[in-house]
Amino acid sequence: MTTPKTIITAGALAQQVGGRLDGSADLALTGVASLREAGVQDISFLGNDRYRSQVAETRAGLVLLPEAFPGEPSAGQAWLRVKDPSTVFMDVVMRFAPPPPVFAPGVHPSAVIHPTARIAATAHIGANTVIEAGAAVGERTVIGALCYVGHDACVGDDSFLHPNITVRERCRIGQRVIIHSGTTIGSDGFGYIPNLTGGLHTKIPQVGIVQIDDDAEIGASVTVDRARFGRTWIRRGAKIDNLVQIAHNVEIGELSFVIAQVGISGSTKIGRGCVLWGQAGLPGHLEIGDGAQVLAQAGVTKDVPPGARVVGAPAVSEREFVRNLFNVHRVDKLAATVRELQKKVAELTAARPA
Repeated sequence: MTTPKTIITAGALAQQVGGRLDGSADLALTGVASLREAGVQDISFLGNDRYRSQVAETRAGLVLLPEAFPGEPSAGQAWLRVKDPSTVFMDVVMRFAPPPPVFAPGVHPSAVIHPTARIAATAHIGANTVIEAGAAVGERTVIGALCYVGHDACVGDDSFLHPNITVRERCRIGQRVIIHSGTTIGSDGFGYIPNLTGGLHTKIPQVGIVQIDDDAEIGASVTVDRARFGRTWIRRGAKIDNLVQIAHNVEIGELSFVIAQVGISGSTKIGRGCVLWGQAGLPGHLEIGDGAQVLAQAGVTKDVPPGARVVGAPAVSEREFVRNLFNVHRVDKLAATVRELQKKVAELTAARPA
């Protein structure tokens, strides 16, 4: 079934979201797009000053702009000046977004559910999903197609597991948790006693669990290892991006962000409200203090104090990183100065009487 197209006038949108409208209030708008790609019936926005020049070039019918943005719209175009264009644009996008899929309560005939599993009557269990003995799925939770929920694992109320997710035995998923496709929760932690005489390495048993607290979101193709003992813990409201590796006994603090391709080794503790930017690497047994930020591609080798921002490999404070970078760029000039001084010393030495 084709979803009817949403149409809204510039004037009606201005009444709904607030702001000061310049241009035609009767302009009909049917979609959203970036400044560069927008057409005459699209709404766009300026959320970053680096794209300021594109406002004059865009074909967008209506542009959301900061309140102090100067100038006037072109003929046939409208500008809506608002306090925060990015936030308003998020609201506008949702008005034009297609409705989300509806997952009716019930179990697909192809799903394999152990008789001892506890499935809430309001839950949805997708095609070819397997739910093992002793597992539990809460009210209104959606378990997508091809998922696996292991023995004695638990998924709380109002959570959403997209297709093709593994939740291994005894792991605990809280309420309103979202997990995206391809993610594995509760794989074995990487632990071995090496054999240095040519024999096989000895696997260290990983008998703990993963606990994911309420309102967390885990991206696609993330691996969260079970604890060696105790728990690997992703706390309330934490957001994990795609392609992140979280090792055994790691703790991610409340409301923290972990961005794509970060790797966190075992027993590292991330505080509350931290941000680990893309491709950062953290070896094991570190403490990252509340509110700290580890910037992109940083290699952290020691604890990070609360509120600090570190960058580089090995990671140092931003101030130290900038100072070191400045010194590197001065090397050629310093080398030339040294050569000149050496030349003068040689000339003075040669001119000195014997």
